[in-house]
Order: sequence, then C-alpha cells, then structure tokens
Amino acid sequence: MVDAPFMLCAGEALTDMIHQGDERWVSRVGGSTWNVARALAVLGEPTAFAGAISRDRFGDALWAASEAAGLDLRLLQRVDRAPLLAVVEGGEPPRYFFIGDDSADLHFDPSALPAGAFDGLRWAHFGGISLAREPLAATLVALARTLKARGVSISFDPNYRNLMDARYTPTLEAMATLADLIKVSDDDLRGLFPGLGLDDALARLRAFNPGAYCLLTRGGQGASLFHGDERCHALAPKVAVVDTVGAGDASAAGLLHSLARHPQRALQAHLHAALAAGSAACLQAGATPPPPAAMHQLFELLEGEAS
Repeated sequence: MVDAPFMLCAGEALTDMIHQGDERWVSRVGGSTWNVARALAVLGEPTAFAGAISRDRFGDALWAASEAAGLDLRLLQRVDRAPLLAVVEGGEPPRYFFIGDDSADLHFDPSALPAGAFDGLRWAHFGGISLAREPLAATLVALARTLKARGVSISFDPNYRNLMDARYTPTLEAMATLADLIKVSDDDLRGLFPGLGLDDALARLRAFNPGAYCLLTRGGQGASLFHGDERCHALAPKVAVVDTVGAGDASAAGLLHSLARHPQRALQAHLHAALAAGSAACLQAGATPPPPAAMHQLFELLEGEAS
C-alpha cells in the first residue's frame, strides 16, 4: 500500500502557449499550485497534486511531468473536457489570457478521491487562478475548510492575475483567514489592493490572520518574512539567471519544506530556505523545479553570510 502524502497542492495544472514570433507558438506545462507541488516533490516531500486535467495530449504532458517529478498521482483526475490554456503573448511584463470556459480543471471532484487520501497530511497549498474560476473556487475553499478542521496547516499564494476582479474579494478574505502561511509578491499586492501603497496593502492582507507566516517577495529587492510581531529581510543570492519563470512558486515550496521539516529553525533561516529555492529555480529555463543540490548550496551560502 502506498503511504498517504505529507503535502498536498490543490488547484490548476495548465498548458502555457507561448508566442515565439511570426505566428510560432510553443507549449509548456505549468500552473501555479502544480508548480509548487512539483518543487516540493523534487525537494523530497511526499506530495500529491489534487486537480483535474484533460485526456488529450496536453493532459498527457501534465501527467508525464507529474510522474517524472515523483508526485503521488492518486489525487490527479482525468476528465473528458478541453484543456485549460494560458495564452502568453509578447511584451514585458508579458500579456496573457486564458482559454477554458468549461475546461477540465473546473471539473475536479473531491468526493471522487480515494478513501484515506488525506490521512497523514500536514500541509495543503492553494492559490493561483483556480481560486478565481467557478465552480472550482468554491470547491477548493470548501476543501481548505475541511482540511483545516482536520488539523492540516493551510498555505495560500493568491498569485494575482487579471481575472481576479471584485468577485475575487470574498475568496481572498476566506483563504487569507484560513491560511497558516501566506506567500505574496509586491506585484500581487498592487493588483489585489489597487490604490493602496505597498505597506498598507500588506497590512490589509495580514489583518485577516495576524498570526500567520507571511512571505513577501520583491524581486531584486529581496524578500521579507513575517510571523506575528517578528520580521526579517534578506536579499536573494546572486546567481546566473536563465529566467525567473516559476521562481515565486519555488520560493513557496522552499519555505513550506523548511517549516515542515525544520520547525526549530529561526525565522531568518526559513526565509533563507525560501530565497535559496527561488534562486535555484532561476538557474533553468521555464517553470522547472529547483535542483535540490543547488538549493542546499545557496541556503548554506545565505546562512554563512548571516552568521
């Protein structure tokens, strides 16, 4: 019998269709919560991804990549629906839109999961556009509440996208209130709380659950980690950046890994783990999980500089 997962990530797994110019496009597997799941699995955490994907070649690619990362596949459902596509056009930052009004991800059904799927579960991560797409959003919020009631710690990364309009506000408030960990970027805060300065937006988000860990990433300006009245800040280690796709998801995974496996660490060390994972992900093209050896090396570098 296969052991139940220690970590769960629930949400969307999708296909990025990236414009290459001259009407050429390339497809890449992706999805915020799915990226976190793969990163956790590669870092050695027994992890499952809970979501639904299509039965076509796009779904086949997501299934194969999940298997290759070592994810527990028992919670990944396949349905006879079209794939969810994120069409990424040119520009910096890139322009994008989503195709999938009745796509596979929306048909995820927690009632169809195998018995005992959540036994032994310690952390569950939610976020991304899955929480802005109904009826999936309501399904996931209900799942998060169920898991929280079972004693599972909740992680939440809103990962702002342009479809998160005023209708998203109740979901944002519900998930932030449930969360034991909130990961957010400065760009997320500007999108989620338009018209507010960064400090005021962060205070608004943290007010939903002041006791939660809160990771704020600010690109080249580093990151800060808050826990109650404690806070710390650090710059990311300098690496030869290939691209930054998936760095935020990797940093969330790095922090979850640190909190779960090394709860005795100081707040600064947890932050170093998040930064090390995010920077390690930048060493490769695309939303590729951070190489564990590179992450550990960067973590030790940051710890050494801080001592």
